[in-house]
Amino acid sequence: MNIQALLAEKVSQAMVAAGAPADCEPQVRQSAKPQFGDYQANGVMAVAKKLGMTPRQLAEQLLEKLDLSGIAEKVEIAGPGFINIFLARDWLQTQIDSALASSRLGIPQQESQTIVIDYSAPNVAKEMHVGHVRSTIIGDAAARTLTFLGHHVIRANHVGDWGTQFGMLIAFLERKQNENHEEIALADLENFYREAKRTYDEDPEFAERARRYVVKLQGGDEYCRKMWKRLVDITMSQNQKVYDRLNVTLQREDVMGESLYNDMLPGIVADLKAKGLAVEDDGATVVYLDEFKNKEGEPMGVIIQKKDGGYLYTTTDIACAKYRYETLHADRVLYYIDSRQHQHLLQAWTIVRKAGYVPDAVPLEHHAFGMMLGKDGKPFKTRAGGTIRLSDLLDEAVSRARTLIAGKNPDMPDSELSQLAEVVGIGAVKYADLSKSRTTDYIFDWDLMLAFEGNTAPYMQYAYSRVISIFRKAGIDENAVQGQVIIGEPREAALAARLLQFEETLLQVVRDGTPHVMCSYLYDLAGLFSGFYEHCPVLAAPDENTRNSRLKLALLTARTLKQGLDTLGIQTVERM
Repeated sequence: MNIQALLAEKVSQAMVAAGAPADCEPQVRQSAKPQFGDYQANGVMAVAKKLGMTPRQLAEQLLEKLDLSGIAEKVEIAGPGFINIFLARDWLQTQIDSALASSRLGIPQQESQTIVIDYSAPNVAKEMHVGHVRSTIIGDAAARTLTFLGHHVIRANHVGDWGTQFGMLIAFLERKQNENHEEIALADLENFYREAKRTYDEDPEFAERARRYVVKLQGGDEYCRKMWKRLVDITMSQNQKVYDRLNVTLQREDVMGESLYNDMLPGIVADLKAKGLAVEDDGATVVYLDEFKNKEGEPMGVIIQKKDGGYLYTTTDIACAKYRYETLHADRVLYYIDSRQHQHLLQAWTIVRKAGYVPDAVPLEHHAFGMMLGKDGKPFKTRAGGTIRLSDLLDEAVSRARTLIAGKNPDMPDSELSQLAEVVGIGAVKYADLSKSRTTDYIFDWDLMLAFEGNTAPYMQYAYSRVISIFRKAGIDENAVQGQVIIGEPREAALAARLLQFEETLLQVVRDGTPHVMCSYLYDLAGLFSGFYEHCPVLAAPDENTRNSRLKLALLTARTLKQGLDTLGIQTVERM
């Protein structure tokens, strides 16, 4: 149930009936404090000014026209013209029962769109590191949420699998295989890359072979293509282990590397020239954009083909957007790429729009994110100043979680401890990231992320297990609870209203690409349930009807927490 949309429609109708223009904005929002009701309509002030009325006068006329019978038990004017709406308890009861009867918590699927999400984007022959965490985790939360709401989501893992460095890597892979006389695992991709680079710098003969292999690879040479594919396969096989461990939904078939667009690049350059958008400048092909100015205030030149005929990232990104619209038939394209790439993306998309490759009706959205910082406020690195491998980070998270859980549960069997440590440790890393606004940098802090208090994964996972334990301890089958929901206490009403705001939260997450909004909602919901449980006895309720009603509120809370955490890619456990 999208209560906000329902109330907005009702308030808008009343405003029009009171003399407001048809396109008036009711500005219905969830109330910040209980004394202001469950929702507030704040649009009266802006409309009253246009009509030459006092806000209070318009608010009074609006209330005469507003029909919320059966939905609200009280509607009042506050301050200069705010409308406070208090939901009726009978209506809340009906909606909670309806949500419990639904396999989707009462949330309808949206009209399906094809939505392409660009996220993760590791490089071939390099291990994933902490710099890939935010794109991978936030992008996957968006993909999960959109999928739950019924959209056709295409996950696009834009892997760096092309470029001049591949001549060097192919030549080095060849040398390694000749030395070992067997297939090698490339267990440490970072060392492989470093050794290849050092050999390239120190061995002129090797460097020459590497340069020849670049030309051959780009020309489609069968041997070079086979070696290149092997490098890609080895890298993505290792990355898949990380994705699986992270509980991320990316699969091998989601890889759409830079190489995918190679064949499109010559045609795009020729087309941009033919359309008068690109010009020759000192041997290079350049698009000058009035929308971007250089330091001298002149239109900025964006190179799409170098003097030597090579293409740039911008050229690939133009082709990428074109492919996603024309071949994947995207209705919307989301890019989870760090904020430093914003101007680069805007320049590529400006060219895309000017060339007519993607219509304005199809949004190209950069959901930028800040950096992960250490406690010193600098980019998060090892003590020696090196890049932290993502697999090492996850190992440490699980180790710390194991120590923490073992301290609280000294008698827990080792197999159960290991499983719980994995779920809590990985969840802690993900939730610490997802609970922060993606547009800002955030401080990576082990102690905070593994705390069992506050807005953390361990707290949320514990909150879920605590709710579900009510049924287990009482020996009650959660699917066998009878009777209707009865809301008599203020804390019951507050919990019910918040439960019914789950759909609004989901819609805000997918509209703005802001999973931290879901984290805040779930944390708030857990807090409301805690207050409800403390003040409204469940198993010791005064009568059977009240007991069953409160069990139903507990059940919907558990299901909402579990589904909400699932949209974030956070696993839950029955016991902690």
